[in-house]
Amino acid sequence: MRTTDWPSSLTNTELDELDTFLRTAAKEGDLLLDGVHGLLTALIVGPEPAPPDEWLPEVLHAPFADPQQGERVLALLAKLNDSIGAELDVDAYEPILGELEDIEGPTLSAAGWCEGFSRGIDLRAGFWEHRLAEDVELIELLGPIMALAVDEGVLASDAEFEKLSDEEYEACLQRLPEVLLSVARYWHEKAPSEDERRAAHERQPEEARTENKPPRQRDGHSLH
Repeated sequence: MRTTDWPSSLTNTELDELDTFLRTAAKEGDLLLDGVHGLLTALIVGPEPAPPDEWLPEVLHAPFADPQQGERVLALLAKLNDSIGAELDVDAYEPILGELEDIEGPTLSAAGWCEGFSRGIDLRAGFWEHRLAEDVELIELLGPIMALAVDEGVLASDAEFEKLSDEEYEACLQRLPEVLLSVARYWHEKAPSEDERRAAHERQPEEARTENKPPRQRDGHSLH
């Protein structure tokens, strides 16, 4: 598990605690810790923040059996959310990634993080879809994230792409912090207009999350 020493970040013990809870409660298709980190990251760097009551349903799907545990999990999720912007501000952001075992040992996987990032975009689909259709700059900025998502099968593509080499995959991972900073800067400098906001919010929530939604897959990678 990857983390930083930035004071607002969760400690490794806290990350393990949250990871264990999410795994225990997860059903098929649910986000694990890497996916939750990707989801929250997309909302932090995107066009408009989302309050907890909007993104929590993407993470938690059942009432807590133990109120004390519920308070603890919510506190950890809040701290994780708060840490992302702080880490980006001081150039200390590192994505939480999964680990996949192969014959040469564990390798990092961005599948879960990319899945979460895609769901974060879905929560603000009206903004993202309009800009991605109108401004090639945003598409170019997202290039490394899109490459990883397509490579992992998280996003479908009409064109056929060769699998990224190990070196290309690692290069995309290394670029994630700078890419996220650039995307955050893009939305700050080119904030949505009132017309864009009105059009985005007029869409029905369910439509925004299902309309033209590309097929995805979620592999069972383990976090360590």
